[in-house]
Amino acid sequence: MKRHLLPIACLFVGSSLSMTVTAQQTAVEFFESGVNRSKSSDFTGALQAFSMAITMNPENAPSYYNRGLAKATLKDHRGAILDYDKAIELNSKDALAYLSRGVSKSRQEDHRGAILDFGRSIELNPDAPQAYYNRGISRSRLDQYQGALTDFSKAIELEPVNAYAYYARAVTKQKLNDFAGSILDFTKVIEISPKRAQAYAGRGTSKVELNDFTGAITDLNKAIELSPQDSESYFHRGYAKGKLDDYKGALPDYERALALKPDHYRAYYGRGFCRSKLGDQKGAVQDFNQAIEVNNVYVETKVVYNGRISHAILDNLRNVVQERDKINELGSERAEAYFSRGVSKHRQGDSKAAIIDLTKAIELNPAYAEAYFTLGLIKSAQGDQKGALTDCNSAIKLKPGYAEVFYVRGLIKHSLGDENGGCLDLSKAGELGYTPAYKVISEYCN
Repeated sequence: MKRHLLPIACLFVGSSLSMTVTAQQTAVEFFESGVNRSKSSDFTGALQAFSMAITMNPENAPSYYNRGLAKATLKDHRGAILDYDKAIELNSKDALAYLSRGVSKSRQEDHRGAILDFGRSIELNPDAPQAYYNRGISRSRLDQYQGALTDFSKAIELEPVNAYAYYARAVTKQKLNDFAGSILDFTKVIEISPKRAQAYAGRGTSKVELNDFTGAITDLNKAIELSPQDSESYFHRGYAKGKLDDYKGALPDYERALALKPDHYRAYYGRGFCRSKLGDQKGAVQDFNQAIEVNNVYVETKVVYNGRISHAILDNLRNVVQERDKINELGSERAEAYFSRGVSKHRQGDSKAAIIDLTKAIELNPAYAEAYFTLGLIKSAQGDQKGALTDCNSAIKLKPGYAEVFYVRGLIKHSLGDENGGCLDLSKAGELGYTPAYKVISEYCN
């Protein structure tokens, strides 16, 4: 994504300079600021600059596209897709907009949608290897291996030194049981990029499938040398040693694989087999039990917090948000006094009394967005997430630009299993200037 930003940004500046009125000249300045901030990797600053450019000139497709790139770089792919949508609506002939939207869709596991976008990008620019490569990746995610193979081959034809395309084609050939063909591609990757551990590991795995266990061990040795934390390489090396009857040598490989990945049920099976061959039947039975149990732990259970943001994580992320309790002029209905007393009671640990005061403040002033938000924060802390959502909804309805509320509502939605809705709220919070949202997006929305 970042690779495309600079040339496109320059093109966008050129396409925007025809604007003449004062407001549009100011929009150009914000746009140029966004481009410069992107060049210096200040993507949150770039995002805000492009947002200002959009506010002043909402019909400029490059502003939406570049803001989408900034969001995507911050891993806010849901937010990026919305901006790419608008850019395409304004300019349906921009191949890069389709390509970028496809990338963000693929990052959200919408591979069917991504394939459509990559296809449209190819129609508009048939000589761009990146579009074929990305379409191949999405096709392989959908088990469309023959189509993926064709795309990777086209990408290689257009860019013969593309190590990523050779590697992806090698893996695809493995999926199609063409292990000899995959070895040729893995070898090409190693020629282009000799330090790529995955290429040695992949070639070693293919050699195992072709019963070249000695050659496999040589490749897997190199893979482990380059990437000593790769549990799969240890597993496959242990398997190859076992096929050569070196059970004693295989045992530490399986143990290392399990140390790196404790739920590796195939490694339990391999270690159990080796233990059995070495006379440790008790240990073998224990490993076979583990192989069976680990492979059957995925049982549907009913949980309240069924997103990746658990209750504890929700509390930690939410509690850094502070209420906007700056002093306000006391109105005749005294809602501000109830609000401030409620905040003080909450800080003293009396949440029940705080809720009573905040509810009274809202009763006296139904447009009191801060009171709704604070009430939502307290309810969320008490575990009443649905009540907190209702209060956050009210706060946003009253103040559509209330960034912190979008942030908290996003956290709550995500924790309750609505990952898409939660991440879109977090995206909106970031777009409105609450930059801590992007750290959460990076960790929980991809």
